[in-house]
Amino acid sequence: MGRIFAVANQKGGVGKTTTAVNLAACVAEAGYSTLLVDLDPQANATVGVGLPKDLTPSIYEVLSGESPTVAAIRASRINNLSVVPSTPGLAGAGVELPQNQDYQHILKAALESVRDQFEFIIIDCPPSLGPLTVNALAAADEVIVPVQSEYYALEGLAGLLETLELVQRELNPSLTVCGLVLTMHDPRTRLSRDVETELRTHFPRLVFDTVIPRNVRIGESPSHGLPVIHHDPHCAGAEAYVALAREVAARV
Repeated sequence: MGRIFAVANQKGGVGKTTTAVNLAACVAEAGYSTLLVDLDPQANATVGVGLPKDLTPSIYEVLSGESPTVAAIRASRINNLSVVPSTPGLAGAGVELPQNQDYQHILKAALESVRDQFEFIIIDCPPSLGPLTVNALAAADEVIVPVQSEYYALEGLAGLLETLELVQRELNPSLTVCGLVLTMHDPRTRLSRDVETELRTHFPRLVFDTVIPRNVRIGESPSHGLPVIHHDPHCAGAEAYVALAREVAARV
């Protein structure tokens, strides 16, 4: 049975989608059957693996009950990596989902039907703590939290951890925090060093050893529809995500 990871942070621009896409690609490259679920209406994870953001059925049709999950799964150009794509129409789900009874568990039920087909399922969450992210956290076994190396990222982390505790208490008692990963890190700046020190001091067991650097190749890769390990496998960003994937696998 596959292990489900939600990559979540309510703050935008922290490298959440980049982490979800590249982590999924690294795990798939290692030979594990992997499913990437794009739960963000921006559909950046879908585009980031080379798929258009107008495919149907998509995750929206799955959540609305119009399509079974298996019908929405698409092959990517990466071996062992399949995708449930998103579309901009998913934005309406934030209003529509709460109209359903027990709406927090719709995604969980949808993924249970395909869970045995994959060893890893990675969910890219939207930058909010709304119904879509709550669904992801209710469905996940573990959550990975990307944290940008800046002050405001630390401020938002407290709110996210409170939400995780609420989800654990009310919806998903088995949910655990796999780890916090520092992203867009520049060790030359004092701010990045200070943020890393703060995180490692307050969450010594949660922060991954691997730090994702600020790297031009990581930023370029989505425009090519490729994870960075396929765009430039020898750059610092690619090497960091390979190391992160190994850490995540070791914590499972």
